[in-house]
Amino acid sequence: MFEFSVFLGGLASNPMLLLIAILNIGVIIVNGATDAPNAIATAVSTRAMRSRSAIIMAAICNFVGLVVITMISSAIAHTIFSMVDFGGDSHKALIALMAAMVAIIVWGVAAWRFGIPTSQSHSLIAGLTGAAIALIGSFDAINWNEWIKVIYGILLSTLMGFGLAWIFYQVIKRLFANANRQNANAFFRWAQVFTGAGVALMHGAQDGQKFMSIFMLAIMMAAGMGTESGSFELPMWLMLICALSMGVGTAVGGEKIIKNVGMDMVKLETFQGFAASFSTLISLVIATFGGLPVSTTHTNTTAIMGVGAAKNPKSVKWSIAIDMVKTWILTFPGCGLLGFLCAKLFLIVF
Repeated sequence: MFEFSVFLGGLASNPMLLLIAILNIGVIIVNGATDAPNAIATAVSTRAMRSRSAIIMAAICNFVGLVVITMISSAIAHTIFSMVDFGGDSHKALIALMAAMVAIIVWGVAAWRFGIPTSQSHSLIAGLTGAAIALIGSFDAINWNEWIKVIYGILLSTLMGFGLAWIFYQVIKRLFANANRQNANAFFRWAQVFTGAGVALMHGAQDGQKFMSIFMLAIMMAAGMGTESGSFELPMWLMLICALSMGVGTAVGGEKIIKNVGMDMVKLETFQGFAASFSTLISLVIATFGGLPVSTTHTNTTAIMGVGAAKNPKSVKWSIAIDMVKTWILTFPGCGLLGFLCAKLFLIVF
């Protein structure tokens, strides 16, 4: 267990550890502003909640989810931590990790500038992988037993998100076919609030643990400890730092994301919004406790598409599905190559 005082001492004595910490916190804040609002997008689009109230709820739930669920299971953090090998040279390993963080940020800015669809979760994985390959000099840097979980996560978030939403739509439509419409809408508005809170809790745990693993990699490298075993315990102070950063990001941004995901993709009724949120929640619970890193945005997006397809396939903007495929095609090789080149450059410079 690393004490907070030891961490502060490391920041004061090791500039690279300090820079990695600053970059990581910055990425967490951006994640909170851009990814976290997806959790409550459907609740806002169906008017189950007002935008500002939903964002405040998401910020609180992201904070609570990261801390509480991580105390129960840190499987995602261990997957990311063990995904690649940065070797035994602590100095070079820190340089490569710093390069990976720079690559993730540069890729995100470039993707935004040129309109390339991207996922922070996938960028993080790709950047780490590219930097590790540059440091080790071969694909032996990759732990394929852990990396394959990324593929499993993509399949789960896509197929389960879409499939469960389609099924829930059909089941709810039949069960409530003769129900009083006003009473049914009132019920599903509250149900959406609870499922939206649940998705925000799981987003905090899912994405928060990815970034906590970066902190643990940096701390253990700076301390000269080996990372091969993947064995560590996440300290409470680290959970609080990451949770606060994500909560701040969520609180200060998000309305544009809510509009793009919840409103522009397909028009939803209250029960449809519940079906999408509930399927997203189930998918994230399975992925998080199973140690499968997934994109919360993609999971929620496929769930909304599943509901839209069940309602009327023509009502869905399928161009969004094409954007998701572009993300997978471009982000892994693109950000991975950038991580590789940044690591090679930084290893020469530093």
